[in-house]
Amino acid sequence: MRLAARDLGWTTGGKRIVDGVSLDIEPGETLGLVGPNGSGKSTLMRLLAGLAPRPKGSVQLDDAPIETLTRRQVAQRIAFVEQIADTSEALRVRDAVELGRTPWLSALAPFGAQDTQIVDDALAAVDMLAMAGNRWSTLSGGERQRVHIARALAQRPRLLMLDEPTNHLDIHHQLTLLRLVCRLPVTVVMALHDLNQAMCCDRIGVMDGGRLVACGPPAEVLTPQRLAVIFRVQATPLHDPVDETTQFRFRCLENDI
Repeated sequence: MRLAARDLGWTTGGKRIVDGVSLDIEPGETLGLVGPNGSGKSTLMRLLAGLAPRPKGSVQLDDAPIETLTRRQVAQRIAFVEQIADTSEALRVRDAVELGRTPWLSALAPFGAQDTQIVDDALAAVDMLAMAGNRWSTLSGGERQRVHIARALAQRPRLLMLDEPTNHLDIHHQLTLLRLVCRLPVTVVMALHDLNQAMCCDRIGVMDGGRLVACGPPAEVLTPQRLAVIFRVQATPLHDPVDETTQFRFRCLENDI
């Protein structure tokens, strides 16, 4: 799915949270959003998903203005996992993931065998199939995060939006989740705090003060000079000979010590 935004903005309480963001995301592309705390990443994602009230500017999904689509039509196209999400304590893991099938169900198309298989596949993808019968209330923070992502996968979206998807996850599940997301045959937009994890994206957008200040391939966007200005850190690029990738080692700037 192609996603396009033009002059996108949002203001609350007289404060401009997102200001004049324009970008084009191509079908199948994985775009990472990075930026300091309070830079507008989460709000921008809600605007792109059509979830924030009275936005400035426009969002188009495959050339269709998002406001012309019903909530059901949007939900059939976009799955959005928020940074802070919750689920009824009474639900089992499988019940929570089955909710992802809701946009596709109707009186003429009730939950069936195909939906069960889709839910099983989503649970297996996040390593939660063995816990499908567990109550939500018994899950750790990391397990809950994986269930939220499984619910999004069960939605079978064409655009997957993830706000800090690796929060609460141990390092093994962080790596397996990012590998899964990058291999999905869908368009992906995800906000990330870990700049080294963002290096796996096709492109990176850098937010600062509500504005998109840079967008492009990781090696072109995450330069030591820009990281010093935006994140106030000294970044040393390191070459990993195992997979030929670049990772950063970070230090405080000397005047911050």
